[in-house]
Amino acid sequence: MPFLLNPMDFYSTRDKQHAHPTTLAQAVIKGLAPDGGLYMPDHIPGLPAKFFEEIETLPFEEINFRVAHNLVGDAVPTAELRRITSEALNFDLPIVEIEEDIFSMELFHGPTMAFKDVGARFMALLLGYFVRDSVQTLKVIVATSGDTGSAVAAGFFNVPGIEVFILYPKGMVSPLQEKQLTTWGGNITAIEVDGTFDDCQKMAKQALSDGSLNTSNQFTSANSINIARLIPQSFYYFHAFKALKKRKKELVVSVPSGNFGNLTGGLLAKKMGLPIHHFVAATNDNDVVPLFLETGAFTPRPSVQTISNAMDVGNPSNFERMIHLYGADSEKYGSLLHGYRFSDKETRDAMRKVYDATGYVLDPHGAIGYLGLKRDFQSNPGLFTGVLLETAHPVKFMDVVESTLGFSPEIPEKMQVFARKEKHALSCENDFEALRVLIQ
Repeated sequence: MPFLLNPMDFYSTRDKQHAHPTTLAQAVIKGLAPDGGLYMPDHIPGLPAKFFEEIETLPFEEINFRVAHNLVGDAVPTAELRRITSEALNFDLPIVEIEEDIFSMELFHGPTMAFKDVGARFMALLLGYFVRDSVQTLKVIVATSGDTGSAVAAGFFNVPGIEVFILYPKGMVSPLQEKQLTTWGGNITAIEVDGTFDDCQKMAKQALSDGSLNTSNQFTSANSINIARLIPQSFYYFHAFKALKKRKKELVVSVPSGNFGNLTGGLLAKKMGLPIHHFVAATNDNDVVPLFLETGAFTPRPSVQTISNAMDVGNPSNFERMIHLYGADSEKYGSLLHGYRFSDKETRDAMRKVYDATGYVLDPHGAIGYLGLKRDFQSNPGLFTGVLLETAHPVKFMDVVESTLGFSPEIPEKMQVFARKEKHALSCENDFEALRVLIQ
């Protein structure tokens, strides 16, 4: 059993003096702090050494519970936290060997076949617990570049007392992704924005911080800016370590990165004592974090469209959490985090190379994770075991897979269900006042 803890306090990343503590419930319900910052635990407790010594013997559900309990303390009763962690991750996270020293951790075996299912299901269950006795409807607003929205929709569908608004950029998600966003009905409303993901994210943040809008409504976010999304994103790093510990090589994890929630989850795991040697931040042309690691300057810019669209983020929100954890000096990240950028051509070439050699089909995001490991290992051949996070099933990017590999992977039945449904979405100009009319 984990050590007993008091309920953890949470603070905004912009509250440098820790002058305004809040509870986990308040942090999850608010989503974004009043000062515009992101909530983080007051401190990151280390897990006991015995936990890592015996991790091979621990069941999947027990690992998830212990990690969550370490971060939230007694803010949630033990029985409830066990239920939430168990129900949130009721699917496998297989690890598949692609080639010597390189493994793919498949995070896409949840209901919408993307890694976002992990965080969205945990958040929905946790938020449902916190608002169980509320008389006011809670409105959840989420911006998505593809998979977040569908995972949030699946997690929150028909949850009592919660209404969900999903903002997505017009023409910038794959057809199957769009069907997963727009075919729910009920308490789920899809809003098609005439802009980019960054525009959607900006509008969502405006809604969360708008005083007049929140006077008559209670809003929260389901993006990775919400701490309830971040906590479970640390879980699967522990499972990767458990599965590969017997290889007795230090572990490197390559994370295809867009809004950097997944990578921040890994850094959180590292803070808890998980012995990962270092991480790779692998991006497409939206490479503001690799450039920060190279130059020391973080310079957000408009996102550009690529074939790995879920990573098309020019101003990643979770960079603020990274700085909160490890500071703003890029030199401090030297041994902890390596960053690399890859083009669409390099991505397609990697997809072909891996398929031709092994028969394994990478989606374009996983291909960038693979390229990150290959680049990183050039200077240290044979020294590490590498894991790439395969974040979505390849059929979610069927047009890219077909045009790259020349065939169509079989669509799983749970995806075919969405393909057969009719799209229903509200249109919205790239203007906050237009959005206000739709969500108030």
